[in-house]
Amino acid sequence: MQSQQEIDLFMDVSNPLDCIEDIMAIHDWTFERPNEDELTVEVSGQFGHYQMVFVWQDDVNALQFSAKMDACIHESKIDEAKKVMSEINADLWLGHFDLQKGSNQPTFRHTSLLRGMTETSGAVYVEDMIQIALAECERFYMTFDLLSKTTSQGQEDLNLSMMDVCGAA
Repeated sequence: MQSQQEIDLFMDVSNPLDCIEDIMAIHDWTFERPNEDELTVEVSGQFGHYQMVFVWQDDVNALQFSAKMDACIHESKIDEAKKVMSEINADLWLGHFDLQKGSNQPTFRHTSLLRGMTETSGAVYVEDMIQIALAECERFYMTFDLLSKTTSQGQEDLNLSMMDVCGAA
């Protein structure tokens, strides 16, 4: 006979948005839950503001996550932005940046399969995913900010904005 703890290890999360609400409360972030399968929250970082959206797809046990930046790529720089995103995405180990249809705002996106996670393990995973997304958005905010300007920046400026910084400020 299996103990309750052993059974919990194999149960699927019924709806991870329920535990994401707890994460939002811990951070004192105000969120909206327009329906059972969607949760949105706006978060301020050091450089910008991010609209995070969580969408649960129960039929495949998948959680779609996106963090849209407040920078808006200038129309004349869309092609350049796509090249830059390709370079950035090549070095990311989780998620990717893209421009959502109908929007010139860079968005960090990631979809996770959560089959077999418990509420506890799912919450820890989602907390990590949020922290990684915010870190990547902040890391490349200046790059996307440069691409949002109407004035032309040189390739050197973009390359500098994408460099990892080491040391204390």
